Amino acid sequence: MRKIFAIMLLAATAMGFGSCSDDDDNTVDNGMRTGNATKIELTKDAEPVSALQFSIGKGSVIIGIESDGNWTAEVADTSWVKLAVHAGYGYTNKLSYTKLDVLKNEGEQNRSTTLTVKSGSLAKTITINQNGMGLDPNDPFISAFTFVERMGLGYNLGNTLDSNPLGSWWDPEDKTPYDFETQWGQPETTQEIIDFIAERGFKTIRVPVTWGIHCNPNGTIRKDWMNRVEEVVNMVLDAGCYCIINIQHDSGDAENAWLRADMDNYETISAQMKSLWTQIAERFRDYDERLVFEAFNEILSASGEWGDPADDACYTAVNKLEQDFVDVVRATGGNNEYRNLMVNPYSSGSTAAKLAGMEIPNDIHPNHILASIHSYDPYWFCNDSSDPDAQQWYIYMFDTTCQQEIDDIFTRIEKRFSGELGVPYIIGEFGAIGKHAAMAERVKYAQYMVQKFKQYNTTGLWWMGLCDRDELEWTEPNIVDALFGNSQ
Repeated sequence: MRKIFAIMLLAATAMGFGSCSDDDDNTVDNGMRTGNATKIELTKDAEPVSALQFSIGKGSVIIGIESDGNWTAEVADTSWVKLAVHAGYGYTNKLSYTKLDVLKNEGEQNRSTTLTVKSGSLAKTITINQNGMGLDPNDPFISAFTFVERMGLGYNLGNTLDSNPLGSWWDPEDKTPYDFETQWGQPETTQEIIDFIAERGFKTIRVPVTWGIHCNPNGTIRKDWMNRVEEVVNMVLDAGCYCIINIQHDSGDAENAWLRADMDNYETISAQMKSLWTQIAERFRDYDERLVFEAFNEILSASGEWGDPADDACYTAVNKLEQDFVDVVRATGGNNEYRNLMVNPYSSGSTAAKLAGMEIPNDIHPNHILASIHSYDPYWFCNDSSDPDAQQWYIYMFDTTCQQEIDDIFTRIEKRFSGELGVPYIIGEFGAIGKHAAMAERVKYAQYMVQKFKQYNTTGLWWMGLCDRDELEWTEPNIVDALFGNSQ
């Protein structure tokens, strides 16, 4: 509603353009004053503003002009900043408006220019700054852009450290980390398993981790669990891979999920999440740039909505929690000051509403944040269901309709992340994990996803499966071959 109001005022200002004499000092009944101004104040969201900071991506902002006389506006460098309204009348009792549009910065260097509003002998200036794609010379880490370029295809070590067993029969107090790790059907992770995955060509391994059930009543992560997570992270790094760790099934729709997009309980949720990330970040503070932290996985509203949430405050909660995540990790110092960090939209989804609702956290060091979405699309091609009624929706053929749905997703995320927010992105989870479609059709899906990754200079991480970790053999070699361009 605020944006609509601003646009209406902008249009009204544009309609009020006209040439006026500098010595015209008349005031009209509607508050319009057509002489020189006695004051000029520039505002953003009703607050005085003297500088604007933009990320690499394109952006825009509405500037309020509090002037009681005719004014003109000019941008010093119009090659990358476009001004919607260049002149207008002043008012004694309301603001005029103009809009700034900033183009994406494709260069390495930060850039800066000014917006100046003048009326007679008075002038007011705003400095406009935009980040470039380069890094501070003292920055020891690769940028998030370079990380995405290097990470290659990835694999999710799912149903392992993320297991979240529920039920009265399960007493976590008498279970070891290995009991949790194997509860969802996977074997205890070994260096041989990680090497097996890496040797096939997967260069990044995401290690989803559930933490809340491994905390003492005071919120401290149990030492045996933290130790086990570190062991697995070391296995991934020792195999020569990049590693991503996160907070996994503390969010989502499980009955014991506490990490929710819920502004009513934001303070409590934020405190618990910040406590976890402080402990995790301190433990891994000295690890190099091959380790990436991801804020959380598929966060949902308090009522567990998988679609676009009914309350837009859910987006506010996601953005605030991800800002908390960035702030608390950076505060732990060491290599965490520059570590690449990953954030997601609501539910890690890619609908227009979820993407529009997401903002990138402010960071003390530019170019160290990347975004991620999850895509098992088309849903009824990629997923199975135990519900016979749902099976009527199964898609068995990977055809041009399926391709178009995937095309639309990439168009949206490229526009939002790369074009508007100025951050690189990956598909953190993807896969035709359902088995109802024939192998040949699932191979077509894998080939098409790799094609899209190459088209958009990004990558993705397949959601587990594909191999038997007990026997160390590839159970779906046709898909693996398709992912690496070796299929016939």
